[in-house]
This record gives sequence, structure tokens and C-alpha cells, in this order.
Amino acid sequence: MNSREGFAGWYRNRFVWVAAILAVTAGAVVLTNSAGSEAEPADLRAQIMTRMRTTLEQADPGQHNHAGHNAQQAATTAAARPTVICGVRVYGYEPAEVTTLADVRTVYGFHLCGVAEQKRPWDWAVKLAGPVIMDMSTEPPGIQVVEATADVRFVDRLREMFPNRYAELAVKEALAESEMADLRRRYDAAAGL
Repeated sequence: MNSREGFAGWYRNRFVWVAAILAVTAGAVVLTNSAGSEAEPADLRAQIMTRMRTTLEQADPGQHNHAGHNAQQAATTAAARPTVICGVRVYGYEPAEVTTLADVRTVYGFHLCGVAEQKRPWDWAVKLAGPVIMDMSTEPPGIQVVEATADVRFVDRLREMFPNRYAELAVKEALAESEMADLRRRYDAAAGL
């Protein structure tokens, strides 16, 4: 009987349970951190996406075309230039082992941008979309899009420009649903809808 009462007392002692929960939680955190040590830093991909999005949105729409896609700013005033709203997806970057944004040299991804003219709905907006390569070693980053030519099909040009592991993603995937939803929300706000 005495052992049963002792167990019941221990069971009811909330301090023991709190200590047990903290020990299990600490163990889980240690295991999670050690298992993920070879993975990329959680925020590096987010930093790359932000940098891609900012670069594409700051590019002048007149230069933001797919024949000579260029991130250089035009000599127009900000008021005269329509707002460009972009969504991006990062397929990968080189060198793949880097852990900071400053060390990233090349980014392979996808972009979908809309030129937000006042009261113009998304469905009628001028859009620029497709696989994109960003040269992060320059300031501003260089932008190169994949285009077909008279002699080379789009998919063949994509495979020429992208490493195989990223080309396969680019053939199949565009924006994630959450990125598309954010793009549409930001576009509507910029267009005054």
C-alpha cells in the first residue's frame, strides 16, 4: 500500500512533470539541431527570395523584357514608372554549400511579375514570367531569362542554361501556392483594387 501511495503522490506532483517535460523537450531540440546541421540555414533561401523579388521589382518595366532582361535602372522618375510586383521561386543556388547570402554567386529560379497599373485587374495586367538566372556577384544583380530562339526550342535553351538538377524543377514547377497568393494580394494593393 505504501508504494501505491508514493506513486500517487509522485504522479500528482506537478513539479516532477514539469521537469520531465522540460527534459524531453530539451532532448528533442538537441536531436533536431544535430540532425539539421548539414541542411542550409533556414533563412538563407528566404533571403535569396527577398533579394530576387526586390531586384526584379526595382527593374524598370521598359528594360524588364525578355529580350535583354536587365536590372539596370532607367533614367525615368519613380512617379512615371509603373509598379512591378513579382513572385519568385528559388530552385537552387551556386555554390550550393554556402551559408550566407553574400557568398551566393548564382541563383536559379522562376519569376512571375505583373505591371500594376491603377485599377487594372491581375487578369489584364502585363506579365513577365519564366525561369530566371540571377548573377548575385554584381550590383545590382544581373538577370538572365530563358528564351526560345528561331533555332532553339524553349526547353532546349532551358537545359543549356540551367544545371540538370534545376532544369528538371524548372520544367515542372512555377510558384508555390503561398507565393502566388502573396503576389496577387500585393498586386491588388499596388493597383488600387
